Amino acid sequence: MSRDFAPSVLTANDLFEGDVVYFTATGDWSRQHTDALLFTNQQEAAEALAAAQAQPERFVGPYLALAHSGPNGPEPVHFREAFRARGPSNYRHGKQPMGMC
Repeated sequence: MSRDFAPSVLTANDLFEGDVVYFTATGDWSRQHTDALLFTNQQEAAEALAAAQAQPERFVGPYLALAHSGPNGPEPVHFREAFRARGPSNYRHGKQPMGMC
């Protein structure tokens, strides 16, 4: 029995930069979770995921992550995705400002 589809964003790691990236509505990839396209249609999400999986020379580990609509764009549902969206926990690298460590 299949589960009902829940709103999701497509995420992966950029092979060249190592950063977490998110698929956007323009077909590009962004390092900001709030720029991500929030998929509400299972077929569209599956097609975008298949396209990302077909580019192993560019992306590592693409998958659909649960998200919900927020005031500034999609927001992660799970802690793991919120942690990934903030970037590495070592403050000299990544997206987190120094005060977050």
